[in-house]
Amino acid sequence: MLDYDVVIIGGTAAGRFAALTATHLKARVALVESPNNWQELSLSGKHSSVAGLRYSQSLLEMGRFVQQMRFSQQFNVPIEDKYGAEIALQFDIAKLWISGVASNLNEIHSPDVLAAAGVDIIVGKGEFIVKPDLGFAVDGRILRSRSFLLATPSQPAIPEIEGLLSTGYFTAESRQLSELKKLPDTLVVIGGDPAGVELAQAFARLGVRVTMVVKSSHILAKEDTEAALLVQATMEAEGVRILTQTEVTQARIIDGKKWIQAGNEAIEADEILVAAGCQMPNFESLNLLATGVTFNKKGLILNNKLQTTNSRIYACTDVAGGYPFANIANYEAKIALKNALFLPIFKVDYRGIPWAIFSDPQLARVGMTEAQAITRYGDDIIVCREYFKTIDKAQMGGETTGFCKLIGSRSGEILGASLVGPQAAELIHSIALAMRQGLKMDAIAELPHIWPTLSEINGKTAASWQLQRFRSQPFLSNLLENLFHWRRYWNW
Repeated sequence: MLDYDVVIIGGTAAGRFAALTATHLKARVALVESPNNWQELSLSGKHSSVAGLRYSQSLLEMGRFVQQMRFSQQFNVPIEDKYGAEIALQFDIAKLWISGVASNLNEIHSPDVLAAAGVDIIVGKGEFIVKPDLGFAVDGRILRSRSFLLATPSQPAIPEIEGLLSTGYFTAESRQLSELKKLPDTLVVIGGDPAGVELAQAFARLGVRVTMVVKSSHILAKEDTEAALLVQATMEAEGVRILTQTEVTQARIIDGKKWIQAGNEAIEADEILVAAGCQMPNFESLNLLATGVTFNKKGLILNNKLQTTNSRIYACTDVAGGYPFANIANYEAKIALKNALFLPIFKVDYRGIPWAIFSDPQLARVGMTEAQAITRYGDDIIVCREYFKTIDKAQMGGETTGFCKLIGSRSGEILGASLVGPQAAELIHSIALAMRQGLKMDAIAELPHIWPTLSEINGKTAASWQLQRFRSQPFLSNLLENLFHWRRYWNW
């Protein structure tokens, strides 16, 4: 007899989400957590990697609040106390608020909530065994299950920089971020991934002098170039110094100060943030090779049902590669879980899944970038953009920076969209839904959007796309022109 319907290995947010979902489906589920992760969760969830990301997101909101206070000055709104002194951010008080928000969020999928829902939480280090049958051994206890789900967290990619380890650094997920006793005067960010961009801007808004060093020609190299450059220009306007096409070759401590060598320049910093993307976890400790599971430097070899090369072992979240976007990880967890619990007939479809980078302006995307669409379809595409400055609500709110770019085939199929501007992470959803449901560009253009709202930009861009397609068809254009001319002439 099997002990469980599914055993989930790993303490990621997607792993806990999958465990809770399995109990809702009346399955018996075990969640294996590492001792370190469990200890961190027990301490109010303050220092786990999941909590670290929530802490950093809360820090972003604090940065936005400070920016809004600065924005209010143009309306002569006083931000001084009764004695006329300018009100400054008290970082120790702000930290209490941030920690409180992060703690509240961590409670949603806390061990107590999971256990109350029926999840069997097992704390310990384990590995797969294959004899006499496939199982997962944790501290001498063998867990037997019909299927297994890997939800182990990826690790921050740490570039091989001489002296970096001894000099000291932190990442967006690490506990050092939440343990900062005061804001550093200077911060160097190595890498331009989403978390690095978000935190660089947040720290700059809190008064820190920030320098970002990236190897590529611009930040957010995987995103639409035009959109990424607009985010970069905004950050630079706010005081973030960005060195592009530059590599950090060395880090040292000199007279108690941290220094890095970036290209031909030596830069001093109080703190160093590494934001160079993610790398796969160490699967060797799980004894996966003995089970027939194949993996390489890029991660596990998965099919479109999220099965590994052992059909009873599935995987989700960061182990599948790419940036650790929570919505994509949870989507993979749903698909993998349904296949693991029932029949392996459900396939992942990444088309129409949106994601966002919470810079300011926000950058959201679904589907292909313009460059990707041109590479795949050549001239058989139409690209159209509209700017937030043409939207009434954006003008009313004073948030006119940004644009919506829609990419579609000449038949009207939506191939991709990039939104950069206010509330882009919210606005992208209607485009993503249309894309996932196979609706064409006309569906967005013909939806009467509420006025005044920022979402009008979606309809306006789709309508502009329609007009651009019409103008690219001279036969139809000439036919209609002749028709109306004939009607006027004959008074018909």
